[in-house]
Amino acid sequence: MLVDSHCHLDHFEGAEQAEAVARAKAAGVARMVTIGTRLGAQAATVRAIADAHEGVFATVGIHPHNAGEREPPSVEEILAEADHPRIIGIGESGLDYFYDKAPRDAQAESFRRHIAAARQSGMPLVIHARDADADMAAILEEETGRGPFPFLLHCFSSGPDLARAAIRLGGYLSFSGILTFPKSTENRAVAAEAPPDRIMVETDSPYLAPVPLRGKRCEPAYVAHTARRLAELRGWTMAEAEERTTANFHRLFQRSR
Repeated sequence: MLVDSHCHLDHFEGAEQAEAVARAKAAGVARMVTIGTRLGAQAATVRAIADAHEGVFATVGIHPHNAGEREPPSVEEILAEADHPRIIGIGESGLDYFYDKAPRDAQAESFRRHIAAARQSGMPLVIHARDADADMAAILEEETGRGPFPFLLHCFSSGPDLARAAIRLGGYLSFSGILTFPKSTENRAVAAEAPPDRIMVETDSPYLAPVPLRGKRCEPAYVAHTARRLAELRGWTMAEAEERTTANFHRLFQRSR
């Protein structure tokens, strides 16, 4: 089976949400993780989505785009939002210097609170990192020094130095449809080099539809195209790609079993 380790099912409304989940299962995607981007109402929404669909799990957290909308959350608040049997991770949280929708100091402080919640709960932190490689590596290094925590750099699109730092610190990398884009040579090089027990696949749907579906609205079923490209890069069969990425997912997201 395949796992879409990162999607946003709350962007699918009404009946189309159930239809997208059904299409994913028909394509062999047995697990999906719908991601938290705000606490409060949005966290309640992803919990409800996970409750409504067999094989769907969720995370709760504050996306870096939203980190300036409120005071940084307390660790206790994050953990309270995560106290639900279908919640298997913290986040997504991190740093985004491409859009800079929130002040960078607010992003960093929110990120550190999420790290503390992951460390305390033992649940993995889903990390968003864009155009912030140096600061991301520095924070991961510093915070790991305070105590290890499980983490995943989702939709990996950063450089090889951040990839190697994350792997050295015990982290995982997840690859999206970006892996299939013609100009994404560096992304493919990172995916080919990474340890086979530290990689997984995702869609980040409804964004980043993979080749050959560019221009369409992405959905969890499309993760098979990314897995197939990963298999080609690694010299694996499709069955090996499914087995390895799924095993890696369950090793990191232990509540998903």
